[in-house]
Amino acid sequence: MTARTDVFAAQMAALGLGTRPQSLINGELVDGIGDAITLIDPYTEQNLSQYPDAGAALAKEACLAAQAAQVEWVTMSGAARGQVMQEIARAVLANAEPLATVEALVAGKPIRDCRVEVTKVAEMFAYYGGWADKIHGEVIPVPSGHLNYTKREPLGVVFQITPWNAPIFTGGWQIAPAIATGNGVVIKPSELTPVTTVALVYLAEQVGLPKGLVNVLCGLGPTAGQAAIEHQAVRKVIFVGSPETGRVVATAAAKALKPAVLELGGKSANIVFDDANLKHACLGAQAAIFSGAGQSCVAGSRLLVQRSVHAELVEMLTNGMNEIKLGDPLDEATEVGPISNASQFAHVSDMVARAMSDGASVLSRDTTPDKGFFVPPTILNGLSNIDHAVQTEIFGPVVAAIPFDTEEEAIALANATDFGLAGAVWTADVGRAHRIADQVRAGTFWINSYKAIHVSSPFGGSLNSGFGRSSGTDALMEYTSAKSVWLDSAPTPRIAFGYVS
Repeated sequence: MTARTDVFAAQMAALGLGTRPQSLINGELVDGIGDAITLIDPYTEQNLSQYPDAGAALAKEACLAAQAAQVEWVTMSGAARGQVMQEIARAVLANAEPLATVEALVAGKPIRDCRVEVTKVAEMFAYYGGWADKIHGEVIPVPSGHLNYTKREPLGVVFQITPWNAPIFTGGWQIAPAIATGNGVVIKPSELTPVTTVALVYLAEQVGLPKGLVNVLCGLGPTAGQAAIEHQAVRKVIFVGSPETGRVVATAAAKALKPAVLELGGKSANIVFDDANLKHACLGAQAAIFSGAGQSCVAGSRLLVQRSVHAELVEMLTNGMNEIKLGDPLDEATEVGPISNASQFAHVSDMVARAMSDGASVLSRDTTPDKGFFVPPTILNGLSNIDHAVQTEIFGPVVAAIPFDTEEEAIALANATDFGLAGAVWTADVGRAHRIADQVRAGTFWINSYKAIHVSSPFGGSLNSGFGRSSGTDALMEYTSAKSVWLDSAPTPRIAFGYVS
């Protein structure tokens, strides 16, 4: 064993897990029987662990377990469910360090970022725990004189698929609103980063979450994922990931006559006008694309800069990115870690090479670590908004800097994309800020800021960025359905048909 595998094993033990990833089904850690899946440390490029694919059989067990547990969970009062969720929040905080360490090892995220994300997961359970006894319908004054009221009812069992770029964050993001509204859950994290999702649910069960209510499948999409989508117990499918895989998931769900929520990619425009505070805009642009090694669906990967300050801002951005500390995710000083896996590293590298062949001037750091899947912070200059690297999601620390002249042109460039997830504007003109926010197609938009999100605010996109919302009170609607109840209180029922002899 190497030092890093020793650390991995020690943190797994601290979380109460075994020596390798295992699915969590009906409260038990179990092995799959499928093909072997290897976890690679993206910093050392060495094997961390190996485990067998959960496969279709475990997926069926997971769905049945969730279905049985949900029947009991939904009979509990909302207040009681909320109390369990508050306990989960406290358990996550109590185990923040081992959770963050495992996340850093497996996903390649800097430990400082992982600690923040674990804290946010605790906040998610606390927030939705507070909503658990406040989900209600309304009374509708229908013209017929009936008493008509609605109830919000849980769907039953939902199937969730989460990505490798933020495993525990997206796990909490999906699980918390689903169980707050009374549902059972089967969740399949990426096969590349399954461990912290298992740990999250395992910890939740230790503090009162009914066993079997949330089941974690460690495995592949075509096997475990497909079987879960098809299972009769599953009433809705939630997917977070790439547009390409999202289409596959949505198609499979549609064939099974099940609705889906899709959180997909983006090619978000970060717009800077010449009256903006350029120092602030420069910091915002770095956070938008370089933090997390650019592996964020809302990354500001198109930097639209008014022509009069374009060269100045690009120079500031170049100088700033050379100060960013790249390195070992476990190092407290590291600000940007490696790309999370070899496949994505190859994709990002190929996209930069293609941009160069398309005529881009590539501005990059002089040095990067001598091992690991590192792509240095990179600026692509000299491309137009229609070039491949500008229209295609790169999902790495690579930004295309594009000049514009007028407000109208900035809006047109921002909307000239197949995505509709996020965007931002930097300007001192308040009226312009709101005009831009109104006219740019995006589910989330920032003014003189970037990447501020919170569990209480709705999140989602349109077009190739997906559909549906999965945070805020909007998520409560996604995980419930409305039942309309009619009461005729008249002495003689208002029925205008039929005979009585």
